[in-house]
Order: sequence, then structure tokens, then C-alpha cells
Amino acid sequence: MSASERGKMAAGDWYCCLDPELERLRQRARDAVHQHNTMAPDARGSMAPALRALFASVADDVLIEAPFHCSYGINISLGPRVYLNAGCTMLDSGRILIGEGSMLGPGVQIYCAEHHKDVPLRSRGIEIARTVEIGKDVWIGGGAILGGVTIGDGAIVGAGSVVTRDVAAGATVVGNPARPLPQSGKL
Repeated sequence: MSASERGKMAAGDWYCCLDPELERLRQRARDAVHQHNTMAPDARGSMAPALRALFASVADDVLIEAPFHCSYGINISLGPRVYLNAGCTMLDSGRILIGEGSMLGPGVQIYCAEHHKDVPLRSRGIEIARTVEIGKDVWIGGGAILGGVTIGDGAIVGAGSVVTRDVAAGATVVGNPARPLPQSGKL
């Protein structure tokens, strides 16, 4: 018996994103995102109820500014004191894990999906999901994080950077593609 496309996606295998079950999950996420983005801030609080219910796990003190977008929500886990500034986008076909105290600046984009390089397969919606792990107390000024990347505790990602490979704990990276800044010891 073959695995479902959702099962393949969760297992990190190639799957078809055009699957009806995956479309239903994306529609549920669109509804939750719409609620979050259109509620008055005093009624929404730190996060709209439908969005909170959608996530795999989320601490009570997480704050997500509007607008926000995710593709599924079910693959996102946010630790205590996580802050997502306005315009964050999480294409969470793979798991997205964000550790305690991490802050994402405006316009941070996390892309877990990698579309197939073979044109006929790509045109049929074949892709693979890659996990993104962001450690504790990470500061991301803005930019993009590609699937399969781990960002270590205490790291800083400069605004406008595109992170294509792992970032060591405590490192500061900038640029496209993001590269470590030399440690100068100066403030």
C-alpha cells in the first residue's frame, strides 16, 4: 500500500503538492491566517485563536504581528517568548521549529519546499519538504531562510540575508548567500 502524499511530505520524501488532502489543509491554514490578519489587534491579542489552534505547538507568550502567512501551520512549533514581526511568511511543508526567545524581523520568509529540478516532475507538483530549525535567542533581521537549514542558538542573521546553509551558534551572517562576519570584538 502506498503512503499518502501527506505522509510522504511528513517523512521528507518526494510528494505531489497538488493532492486534494494537502489542498484541504492549505485551505484550513488560509482561513486561520485570514482570521489573524483581519481581527482588530485588541480582539486578536498575541495571536488569533484559529491560528493558535492550527500550529503543532505554540507557547502562551508567543506574539505574531499581522500580516502573517503560512501554508499549513501544522508543521510550525514556536517556543516561549518567540516574536514574529509583520510580514513573516512560513511555507511549512517541512517542520519549522523556532526556539525560546527568538525574534524574526519584518518580512522574514522561511521556505521548506524544494521543487523538483526535472521540469516534467515539477510541472506535476512534485516537491520535497526540508525542516528548518532556529535555535534559542536567535535574531533574524529580515530575509529568507531556505529548507534544510539549522540556525544555532544566539545567532544573528542580518536584514536582507538569504540563508542557504547552517549557521553556527553565536555567529552573525549577512548577505546573499549569507556568510559569517569576522569576529572583531568591537561594539
